[in-house]
Amino acid sequence: MKLKFLIFIFLLILVPEMANAQCSMCRAVLESDTDQSAAKGINNGILYLMAFPYLLVGALGFFIYRSRKKAKKIQKV
Repeated sequence: MKLKFLIFIFLLILVPEMANAQCSMCRAVLESDTDQSAAKGINNGILYLMAFPYLLVGALGFFIYRSRKKAKKIQKV
């Protein structure tokens, strides 16, 4: 169980590296540039902004899970 969870977290960490998050208009404008550092920076910014809602929902889910687990433990006693 713990190994599956660690593999899942590892894969989630790798997904942003494989994702290409630019919209088609941003891509067209940035690909016409000879210097690709601006495109790389915008793509990283998009991925950075995309990660926070998932982290917040995950943290909320974890706290709900933990509180329900504590409530079950109290009911058993």
